[in-house]
Amino acid sequence: MDEILKFFEKDRYAKLSNIEVVSVSPGKATATMEVEEMHLNGVGTVHGGALFTLGDFTFALAANSHGTVTVAINANISYLKAISSGKLTAKARELSSGGRIGSYTVDICDETGDLVAIFQGMAYRKRDSIPDLIAKQSE
Repeated sequence: MDEILKFFEKDRYAKLSNIEVVSVSPGKATATMEVEEMHLNGVGTVHGGALFTLGDFTFALAANSHGTVTVAINANISYLKAISSGKLTAKARELSSGGRIGSYTVDICDETGDLVAIFQGMAYRKRDSIPDLIAKQSE
């Protein structure tokens, strides 16, 4: 899992959004995001794009957790509860991963455990391994 974490350290947008990785294991991942002023929309609640970014990043962690470069081919999100402060926790789980296609669900919850959004993603596994990609980037 150290290689997966090293690989995702280069995700500049997740870093800009102040998303932190909590854990990664095969087919699973957890990440958090402390709500800040920059995450709020015009009505003072967390912007849908900020929630999507948290869900998408956590989905990417879980999808790539097997060590194969995996990219999104479809993603959607349902917003269930508006919030304006606190820490959000996203938990991704693999629903299926047969062959080249994987399906994932990410539950995004607030500090009380209430569901704020549900992100669903479908991923395509490429032939490249993450360790090989890291080695190429280091050259």
